[in-house]
Amino acid sequence: MPYDAELSERDRAVLAVERRSWPGPGAKERAMREQLGISPTRYYQLLNALLDDERALAHDPVTVNRLRRVRDARRERR
Repeated sequence: MPYDAELSERDRAVLAVERRSWPGPGAKERAMREQLGISPTRYYQLLNALLDDERALAHDPVTVNRLRRVRDARRERR
């Protein structure tokens, strides 16, 4: 895919869900199902792919870089 291609609406929505803070357990998972119409498993598959997508980095560098740091820290602990 070309670098200058836009992110899909769903990809932007996944990043928007991740950008928010969530009040308690279950709220984020409920938003995944209600707002995006996908399971938490599918959500995290999409999110993980987005972390490696330069278009996502260009769209929301703060969120993508924060999540990349979290992912890298988890990998180092394994």
